[in-house]
Amino acid sequence: MTKINFNYDEISDTLYVSFRPGEKATGIELNEHILLRINKSERRAVGLTFFEYSLLAQKTDIGPRSFPLAGLSKLSDELREIVLDILHRPPVSDILYLSAYTPSLIETIPISHLQPLTITAA
Repeated sequence: MTKINFNYDEISDTLYVSFRPGEKATGIELNEHILLRINKSERRAVGLTFFEYSLLAQKTDIGPRSFPLAGLSKLSDELREIVLDILHRPPVSDILYLSAYTPSLIETIPISHLQPLTITAA
């Protein structure tokens, strides 16, 4: 695999993370702030885009800020399985941590938070 490229656009507060720069990919909206780009046929990540990155990376008094991955519920079962597999493996799992919120015994909501990153403006 090639080196991971980070590109932060300070004006739009968007962080682009490329695992395979220039490769065509399918975009999967995990939520309104996180876009995962994947190669579906090879079941691997191409990149991530974080909109309003400073909000996502902001710490709270009790720990990292977490966000529900509401976009997963809009995917077909097959695509959801592929995406979850990709999210659980490096390089994505090195940047985006997954966990679950379980408001009841029958409901599980996937959530995520970012690993602290040191990003400089492009």
